[in-house]
Amino acid sequence: MDANPDLPIPVSLIAGRYLLFAVDAVTYLRREHHICGVTIGTLPQAPQQNVFLGLPLELMPEEVRLLVEKGLAYVIDDAMAHQHGLANASARKRVHYVKHLRDKGRQAAISQTGAKEHSRALALSKARSKALKAPTIRAASHDESEDTNLTDTAEQDSLFGPSTPSGLASSDSLSITTFGVTPASSASLLTPPPPPPAYAEASLPAVPESYPMFKHLHSNGYFPSPGLRFGCQYMVYPGDPLRFHSHFLASYVGWHQELDLMDLVGGGRLGTGVKKGYLIGGVEKKKNQDNADMGTERVRTFSIEWASM
Repeated sequence: MDANPDLPIPVSLIAGRYLLFAVDAVTYLRREHHICGVTIGTLPQAPQQNVFLGLPLELMPEEVRLLVEKGLAYVIDDAMAHQHGLANASARKRVHYVKHLRDKGRQAAISQTGAKEHSRALALSKARSKALKAPTIRAASHDESEDTNLTDTAEQDSLFGPSTPSGLASSDSLSITTFGVTPASSASLLTPPPPPPAYAEASLPAVPESYPMFKHLHSNGYFPSPGLRFGCQYMVYPGDPLRFHSHFLASYVGWHQELDLMDLVGGGRLGTGVKKGYLIGGVEKKKNQDNADMGTERVRTFSIEWASM
């Protein structure tokens, strides 16, 4: 696994959702660019729970827009890319793909066989050490029969029965136990996509009007994440959400939008009740300025906390 993926990173657009399937891309964006997203995949070891989730990673439209603007990613229509790649894959590439999967299965079988032999040798070693610590009044014949019983027991405990010694393992025995591998991605079979924007759904993904505030918070070193849990637009973290609690509950308000005082009080009390600040922000518009460029607009934010008199 490479520490840094090849840039720009393709973001799969599937059923209107932006997804990342490559773990190296996920870790790189989180580590270097404060893009966390939300994991929505089921863990293979625990498929019937939804507390701990895995890949793929779903990104907010705001996160994708920010990455595209910085030249770090581009949007790819996943269905179209797969159809194009599979239709144009040569027979030689398909054969190479199948051979690659068989090689991975053989390596997995060899690895498990080595681990099994190591566990067996370790068990025998512990058994012999324990036997040497026993009283020395035992007869030699009794010791020999005990060692034989220990060897038989170790072989019976093996999951696949008596195995071939590690030094005598043959390629035939390994080919019989070759594992079937189901790849998590078909990227190695597909033709590498051309440089963007050939497969891009659009030059820039559509984003809600709160995107300027998202970009403003992100540019100041914060980690904005979805805020549905607390009834806001973004939960704002001072660092990686795995290490810090969020500091603000952020909601976007238009510069000339009327704001109900009860909403302001309710947001402030909610934020204070969960030990966070309630943050509202919007794009500052001067006189005779209706539409501002997202790259040059100025965002103003205000933090509200509830305090007793």
